Amino acid sequence: MLTRIDHIGIACHDLDATVEFYRATYGFEVFHTEVNEEQGVREAMLKINETSDGGASYLQLLEPTREDSTVAKWLAKNGEGVHHIAFGTADVDTDAADIREKGVRVLYDQPRIGSMGSRITFLHPKDCHGVLTELVTSAPVESPEH
Repeated sequence: MLTRIDHIGIACHDLDATVEFYRATYGFEVFHTEVNEEQGVREAMLKINETSDGGASYLQLLEPTREDSTVAKWLAKNGEGVHHIAFGTADVDTDAADIREKGVRVLYDQPRIGSMGSRITFLHPKDCHGVLTELVTSAPVESPEH
C-alpha cells in the first residue's frame, strides 16, 4: 500500500545553483547527497517534513553526470523541471507486482538500489497519464548507538 509522497524528482543542469535556490527561497537544507553511477546522476535530497509512517518527504534534485543518462536525455528534451513523483511503500516488490497486474508497465523486473539505500522501481509514464512514477521502500533507519 502506498503510504506517502516520498519525493518529487526535479531535473536540473546545475545542482549547486539549484540547491542554493531552494535554500535561499524556501529555507530547505540538504539532507543527503550522493552520486548514482548506475543512473548517471548527482543528487541532493532536501527534507521537507517527517511523515506519520516514520519516513519523510523530500525534493530530489538531479543533475546528470553523463550525456547518455536518462535525466540528461530528459533535460535535453524538456528542460529543467519536475521529472518524476515517488510514492513511499513498505513493500516495493508487492506493490509493483499488484500494479503490474493492473496493466501498468513496471520498468524494472526487480527493484534497484536508489537514494539513501532505498529499493526502487519506476512505472511507465505512458501508463500513468504522462507522469513518470517511482515506488520507493526506504532503507531501514538504524537506531542510534547508546
